[in-house]
Parts: sequence; C-alpha cells; structure tokens
Amino acid sequence: MRLLLYNIRYAAGTGARFNLPVPGAGYLIGNRGCLEEITAFIGENDPDVVGLIEVDTGSIRTGMVNQANLIAERLGHYSTYQCKYGEDSLNTLLPIVRKQANAFLASPRVHGERFHYFDTGIKRLIIELELDDVSIFLVHLSLKYRHRHFQLRHLHELVARSEKPVIVAGDFNTFWGEHEIFLFMRASGLTSANERSLPSYPSHAPRKELDFILYSEGVVPRGFRIPSVRHSDHLPLIFDFDLTAGPGKSG
Repeated sequence: MRLLLYNIRYAAGTGARFNLPVPGAGYLIGNRGCLEEITAFIGENDPDVVGLIEVDTGSIRTGMVNQANLIAERLGHYSTYQCKYGEDSLNTLLPIVRKQANAFLASPRVHGERFHYFDTGIKRLIIELELDDVSIFLVHLSLKYRHRHFQLRHLHELVARSEKPVIVAGDFNTFWGEHEIFLFMRASGLTSANERSLPSYPSHAPRKELDFILYSEGVVPRGFRIPSVRHSDHLPLIFDFDLTAGPGKSG
C-alpha cells in the first residue's frame, strides 16, 4: 500500500505570488492553478490513501470549491474531512476559517471514519480512518509546546485502544524534530518511517522535521521518500508498506 501525506496550505501556493499584493495575501485570494498542480502530483504517485493537512472545503478563497472533494474525484477516491477546530470553537463561525479542514482520501476499502478531538489547543481534530487491516490517524498538532504534549498523551490513548496495526500521520509542528516525540513513540510502540529524519519544512530550503508518518508492529515498511516539490510550504511524505497477517499489535 502507499500512503501520501501532504500539508497543502489550502493550495495557496508559495513564493512571491503568495505574498502579493501584500504579505500572506494567498491565504485570502487562493490559487486555483496550485490546486491543479497538487492534484496532478498526487495522481502521478498513485497513492492508496492520502492524508491532507490544511484543506479548504469550500470558502470564498477557492470560489466555493471543496478541495478535498475535487482531488478525490480526480483520483476516483472516497473522501472524508472535517473542520480542524473543535466543534465548539468560535473559529467555526468565521468566514474562510470555518472551511479550514483536514481530510483523508482513500480507495473504497473503508470500514468507516471517526472524528476525535483533543481537549487542548486550537487545532483539535483527529481523523481515524479504518481500513481492512490497519487504522490510520491524521493529526495537525498545536504550535504551542505544552499543548502538543497534552495532545500526544491523548493520541497515545487512542493508539493503545486500537485492535489493528496503526499508522499515525500528520503535521506535528515539532520544532525539535523526532527528539520531541521520542517518549510518545516509545510508549505507543511506534516507529518513524523517516529513518534518516529528513526535514520537510520549509519546502524551498528544508530545515525542520515537522511532518511524520509513524507506524506500529504489523506494518512492514517498503519505502519512504520526500519528493522535492514546491506546491506548498511543506514537502509531501510518501510511505510504501505491507501489512502482516494476523494481529499486528502486541500487549
């Protein structure tokens, strides 16, 4: 199987165009051409599952285009998405912001999805996607160190309850890279697919390891790479893996 993880920054683009006519203008104006480039890139890599961070699900920025649905339709995939802020957050009342989401795209081998929420932080959504032989969690952790660690504790509890092998993927906002999540990984029995701790941010000159794909026992790695593409401020992660027969998690 192939999992592609990508923080697409609402397909707002990068470089000078993103900051014209004023810095950060891309967050309001959008960039339809960039969405087409991202869609083509994902299609070329033929993933079985796509985890998208920072997706616009139909605001005025995109001309009411739901980016998750558009990409899924092009791939012939199923899509599931949700606003990344808590259900009771004031952000769900704000134009544009309320359409900011995370999303899974997957071929139809899906048992269901569950939406969990962290108790702390602004970005609280956890999407759990259950496939035949693996459960995949998609997260976008807080920018605040203290909040991230409360969130990691919550995530550990969800992973521990899973009866299937587990993959945890997302933008962890770990400014100290894997060192920051070492204890979480040990406690949860997870291993990073990125064995060399390659950086994924910023895309034009990567220095920080913010994006992770972590896997449990029962998931057999077959390949990992970070393509050098600049459709977003993050680079995408691609993880190829197999699943072992029978129970994948030990006591």
